[in-house]
Amino acid sequence: MSTDNKASPLDNMIANMPEKTGKSLQEWVALLGLVGARKHGELMTVLKGEHGLTHGYANLVAHTARDSLPSNNTADDPVAAQYAGKETLKPVYDRLVELVRAFGDDVEIAPKKAYVSLRRAKQFALVQPTTKTRVDIGIKLKDTAPTDRLEASGSFNSMVTHRVRTSGIDDLDAELHAWLKAAYDAAG
Repeated sequence: MSTDNKASPLDNMIANMPEKTGKSLQEWVALLGLVGARKHGELMTVLKGEHGLTHGYANLVAHTARDSLPSNNTADDPVAAQYAGKETLKPVYDRLVELVRAFGDDVEIAPKKAYVSLRRAKQFALVQPTTKTRVDIGIKLKDTAPTDRLEASGSFNSMVTHRVRTSGIDDLDAELHAWLKAAYDAAG
């Protein structure tokens, strides 16, 4: 593992993707979730033929999409089952998990039937695709007053104190990141 702060070629490619292709990696993956193709070659055909991506960008998007799209068999995969019929929301979940994993090596992702528990020594948050257009993020923040965005959890889930409603990657902003990090820190 390198100790300098230089970005890898892959990181640079992902960072340059919006400028070069007009969409972020997560936006391309979400678009492919609507296509329904499962094979790498089919995804490449859509990306290169219908959207004009170069081979390198198309290959990156296709591999990422295949890793994140729900499998055809959701019986053994609770996360896939949660996002069946809600595939356009899966990139929100994937990005959120990526953000939370960066908090530390002790983050545990624990899928349940209806939601995914985010744990450290104990649960600090959860992710639940509540509707076809919304992912709710439950956060355990004791002694934090609710706001318009950081709602009291109410009947949402008794394991958390607050809920944030999200509908896309853009909702995973610095404010939400700070709330999740505070909950993570408190759970240690």
